[in-house]
Amino acid sequence: MSERAAPLYCPYCGDEDLRPSDEGHGAWECRPCARVFQLKMIGLRVTVE
Repeated sequence: MSERAAPLYCPYCGDEDLRPSDEGHGAWECRPCARVFQLKMIGLRVTVE
């Protein structure tokens, strides 16, 4: 099994200097803009034809 994907850039400032945060599961901190954000998968989209 492969590792979980990590975000490539901060959704607020666009910088790539991201580190995992101690704020909880899926939390990342951006050093340049000092923001902490969390990523969460909600589920798969179901298409109805």
